[in-house]
Order: sequence, then C-alpha cells, then structure tokens
Amino acid sequence: MSEYEFDAGTTVVDGDGAIHDGWDIGGNANGGYLMALAARGLLAASGRPDPISLTAHYLSPGRPGPVRVDSEVVKAGRRFTTVAGRMHRDGTTLLQLVGAFGDLSQPLGAYEHLVSGPPELPAFDDCVPRTRDQGGVQVSMMDRLDVRIHPDHMGWLKGEPRGVAEIAGWFAFADGRPLDTLALLMVCDAFPPAVFHLDMPPGWVPTVEYTVHVRAVPAPGPVRCVFRSRFVQGGFLDEEGEVWDSDGRLVAQSRQLGLTPLG
Repeated sequence: MSEYEFDAGTTVVDGDGAIHDGWDIGGNANGGYLMALAARGLLAASGRPDPISLTAHYLSPGRPGPVRVDSEVVKAGRRFTTVAGRMHRDGTTLLQLVGAFGDLSQPLGAYEHLVSGPPELPAFDDCVPRTRDQGGVQVSMMDRLDVRIHPDHMGWLKGEPRGVAEIAGWFAFADGRPLDTLALLMVCDAFPPAVFHLDMPPGWVPTVEYTVHVRAVPAPGPVRCVFRSRFVQGGFLDEEGEVWDSDGRLVAQSRQLGLTPLG
C-alpha cells in the first residue's frame, strides 16, 4: 500500500472501499474526496489510467465507514472508456457518477487557444495556510492538505468580504504526495467557497452536482488554483474553478452547483 494518506484513504479493491476519518468538513466527507474515492473504482473498471471528465450527483452525506462502488462500462472506445457508477452503503446511494476515462500521458499536440493564464499569486510561502478551525467550522481534511490562500482573499474570516466571489491560492498534499490526475478531482473542491466573499454568512455549502474536466497530467510541484461564482439565485450557486501546474499549464477545470450556505 502507498505511504501517502490520500492513496490509503481512496483505496478500492474489487469495488469495496471505505470513507476514512479526517477527510471531512464539520463531519461530512469533502465532495472532492468522495469523488476521488469513487473514481478509483471507476478507473479500475475502465482499464484506463486517467479520468478525463467526471460528473457526480451527491445524494446523501458521506460519513466514515465501508462503502461499495459499483461500475458499469457504458462504452469502450479507441480513445475513451465511458463508465457509470454509484457509491452506496446499506442500500443508500451516496453518489451517482458518469465519466470518461483515457490516457493523458501522450499529449496530442493539437491546436491551442487560451484566453487567460494562471492566477497571479504571491509565492507559496507568502500565502496564508488554510487551517482546520478557520471560520468556526472544523475542516479536518486540512491536517492532510497544504492549501495556501492569497492574503487578499482572507477578509471573509474577519467579516470583511471583498464583494467579489473569487478565491485563489496554492494546493499541495501535506505529506508531499505528488499530484496526479486522480488528485485533481480533490484539488478542485479543497478551497473555501468563493461565495464567502459575498455579503452572506459563511456556512456549509452542500454540493448538488460536481464536474471536473482533467486537461493534462500535472508537472511536479504545487498547483495554482482560482475559483469564481458568477450567479447566486434561488438558493443555488455556481462555482467554476481552474487549476494550473508549475509549468503554467491548465491541468483541470471544475464546475459545481451548490446550495447557498446553511448555518
């Protein structure tokens, strides 16, 4: 077994896995962690090394304990294998998923057009570590992650939101685990919600649907991340994310539909 906590916490063998302690926010397992755990099972079924696009619908909170990941290959093509799956326990479905899996080790060398680049950030050591007790909620997973937030994006902790729903910073694992395409599924859900910078009280933001598009295998080192919300309406919010590696290459994008913070 791997020496790294993320690998131990996302192990799935023949569909059997477990939600481990310490990957939660206020007792509920982080949505990115749950997606990565389920993706282990789907990856095995696909026979491919990398998630390319994965969507999860969150149906029940994830609490520590054994889970089952059932997978069904929908189509095995030349470049991608599409897999549907569900994570469940005792007859209760926690996540319903569908994803495309492939191999990102050989870039296609196709035409590229990017309208923006990585977020401008202070150096890793000059950003503010996210701790397990920021904002009055126990974010236990921060014992395992090294998330550093732009110093200008910390006002929500002091009741001084910026008025712009954007948060940016760095991500690495606390134990030094290298980042790979599976880890990107968690990276995209490891930061405080961008809506905390709006004039609303921070609180639990339940995820309804979460999609990650993996664009490339990350180069070694921490990744730069930025997350933005543009529309908060009718009790729902959207959040779009970008993850850029140490070579300045876009390696993942994400989009979530969530509920506005619950006190």
